[in-house]
Amino acid sequence: QVQLVESGGGLVQSGGSLRLSCTASTFGFFSHNAVDWYRQPPGKQREFVAFMTSAGTKDYADFVKGRFTVFRDSAKRVAYLQMNNLNPEDTAVYYCTSGPNWGPGTQVTVSS
Repeated sequence: QVQLVESGGGLVQSGGSLRLSCTASTFGFFSHNAVDWYRQPPGKQREFVAFMTSAGTKDYADFVKGRFTVFRDSAKRVAYLQMNNLNPEDTAVYYCTSGPNWGPGTQVTVSS
């Protein structure tokens, strides 16, 4: 079973940017599998953020459209979530997932 690990979270000021990574334990994993990004804000339920299919089709939640971009590296082992123009409402634990596989999450905190 593939393992997914997120990284790249941290503390950033409002208006700043972060790039999250989701690294799969299997080389080429994302050439055959979609990746979804979810987040869980403090005290709230987990919510969908973005996805990218193995063919490269992408979609985003309305609240991140135009600010977040999902893409993957050429080896298709790492998926990224580029987050620009962050605001405090983006504070959450961010998870990547593919099928039944979930990473442990990475904390993103945006200060005002």
